[in-house]
Amino acid sequence: MTTPVCTSASAAAAPRRQTPLYPTFAAYVRARQPVLLRTARSLTANPNDAEDLLQTALAKTYVAWERIEDHRALDGYVRRALVNTRTSQWRKRRVDEFACEELPEPEPLPVGEDPAERQALRDAMWRAVLRLPARQRAMVVLRYYEDLSEAQTAEVLGVSVGTVKSAVSRALGKLREDPELAPAR
Repeated sequence: MTTPVCTSASAAAAPRRQTPLYPTFAAYVRARQPVLLRTARSLTANPNDAEDLLQTALAKTYVAWERIEDHRALDGYVRRALVNTRTSQWRKRRVDEFACEELPEPEPLPVGEDPAERQALRDAMWRAVLRLPARQRAMVVLRYYEDLSEAQTAEVLGVSVGTVKSAVSRALGKLREDPELAPAR
C-alpha cells in the first residue's frame, strides 16, 4: 500500500480529518460499542485488556467489512472475533513463573536501615530545604536534587559560579544547624 505524498507545504501543514472508508462501520461501532465492550469484559479479567481485545476484534471486522454479506449478523461476527482473538491470546501466553523448591527471599536490609526512618529523614530534609531563602533553596535544589554542576546552576540562575558556591555553602550551614535534622546526626 502506498502513502500519498503532499507536494504543497501549505497542504501538508493543514490538518486533514480522516473520513472512514466505510461510514456504516463507524456508525456500527458508535452504536454497538458499549454492548461489545461488555462482552469483551466478560472474556478478560482486566478492563484494559478488554478494551484492547475489542479494538483488535473491531480491526479484524473492519478488514472483512466488504465480505460480510448480512450486516444484521454483525454482533455475532464481532463476538466470534472476540472469542477467537482471546483464545489465540490465551494459547500464545508465556509462562514467566517457574516452580522451584525454595522460595526466593528478598535481601535483608542492613542493620539500622528502616525504610520508614529513611522516608521520615527525607521528609524532614525537604521541610528544612523549604525553610531556606528562595535563592538558596533554588541553588540547593539545582545542585543536589537536580544534580547540576556549579557552572550549570550558575548558568540556569544567571549568576556567577562564585555566587553559587557561597550561597550553597551558607545553605548547607543552615541545614546543618536545623533542629529538626539533629536526630539524624
